[in-house]
Amino acid sequence: MERKTADQYPQELLNLFDVYVHGGMDRRAFLEAAQKFATGGLTAMAIWESLKPNYAWAQQVPKDDKRIKTETVTVPSPAGNTNIKGYLVTPLNHPRESKLPAVIVIHENRGLNPYIEDVARRLGTEGYLTFAPDGLTSVGGYPGDDEKGGTLFKTVDRDKMSADFIAAAKWLKIRPDASGKLGAVGFCFGGGIVNMLAVKLGSDLNAAVPFYGRQPTAEDVAKIKAPLLIQYGGLDTQVNAGWPAFEIALKANHVKYEEFIYENANHGFHNDTTPRYDATSAKLAWKRTLDFFAKNLKS
Repeated sequence: MERKTADQYPQELLNLFDVYVHGGMDRRAFLEAAQKFATGGLTAMAIWESLKPNYAWAQQVPKDDKRIKTETVTVPSPAGNTNIKGYLVTPLNHPRESKLPAVIVIHENRGLNPYIEDVARRLGTEGYLTFAPDGLTSVGGYPGDDEKGGTLFKTVDRDKMSADFIAAAKWLKIRPDASGKLGAVGFCFGGGIVNMLAVKLGSDLNAAVPFYGRQPTAEDVAKIKAPLLIQYGGLDTQVNAGWPAFEIALKANHVKYEEFIYENANHGFHNDTTPRYDATSAKLAWKRTLDFFAKNLKS
């Protein structure tokens, strides 16, 4: 399928798709709403197909890249869903006796899909012991399809899923091959989980990068000890609406943070599997992420 970019779609249509992705409407409702954009022989179904993730576009680091080792591991989570599986990436281009800074990568509301696995591999090639847990473990794991993953996601107890991510982060931090320095990065739902981890882990988290994530309450912000790199898409009005109150709370509690809003970028702009991907913004945001992790995890 030919790759399209966000500027080839009406913003109203992209906003509708965002509602669909976040569970505000099912596929049938989206198709009905998208019908008015189906012109010139284009069908609503074709529009939907063109907006869906295409994981062939996402692979920046091959699964068999010689710089890393990848494996699926299971982490105990007694306070959550008993255990959580995930994708562990270990850098190979480092002295064997040296310990590695670690980063946990949190997926969107679809489970551990190929895009997130590739993000984990990207971090692995940068020298980070990286773990991407699958919040859908208790319902069989990511099913290989984002729409099915979104349906399964709604069936998982949210508090138990949060406990699973906390367990995964703590497990990663104390691994014998880890240095004890822990970072977290997440996207959409995962951005909100990164903010949650910053609250729950306190000084055990050393750097947090939430991409367009829901913000914690002012009361919870007081518990954050990690420096934050907060990244938003300029067109993402729903998530961005929570930023002013978040900023006030961060300042009131003297939390170290940097915040960037990428003009004309949509929610999901870092996800290079959909037309909402904004290459310029995504590359800049990723460079800032790597610089931020190097400063806080490698020094």
